[in-house]
Amino acid sequence: MSAAAIRIGAPPLTAQPFMSLLTESLDALSLEEMPGFCIRRLQLISVAIVLEETQGFGITPVQFSTLSAIQREPGLDQRTLAKRIGLDTSTLGCVIDRLEARGLVVRSNRPSDRRVRLLKITPAGVALLREMVPHVHKAQSRLLAPLTAEQRNDFMNTLQILIKANNVQSRAPSQP
Repeated sequence: MSAAAIRIGAPPLTAQPFMSLLTESLDALSLEEMPGFCIRRLQLISVAIVLEETQGFGITPVQFSTLSAIQREPGLDQRTLAKRIGLDTSTLGCVIDRLEARGLVVRSNRPSDRRVRLLKITPAGVALLREMVPHVHKAQSRLLAPLTAEQRNDFMNTLQILIKANNVQSRAPSQP
């Protein structure tokens, strides 16, 4: 089953009604039939679930992603990290400031180029991630719980297709 067909409480979208979205006047469109609207709503729901499951840690989903990426690649520079996780460099700088203030990451200058800031997770950051991971997994499971295993796979595959195909449209395209 395709991700487009997964609509709780509504019949699956077929190619014909979806294609009619392209020709109908904007005022006749239902927001719930617009992919962008649904994706934004799902993102808000996802963040709410993650924050609920991780509320005792005081870490946002973006901070969690940042810590996870630094743990995977210690010594990564800020500009490369921003590209890896799809953040603009100024936003990432603010995220790193907060994580550094909490003692979760440290920055150092690259000896060959003092303008480049290298990142390393601290032991406190590693401990926090280890403690958070089960809670983050629970949040992801809660988000996908309404779907069957097959629908989860289809949904995740469809998301990856859309992300890869449209990555260049982002204000901060990711570059894994």
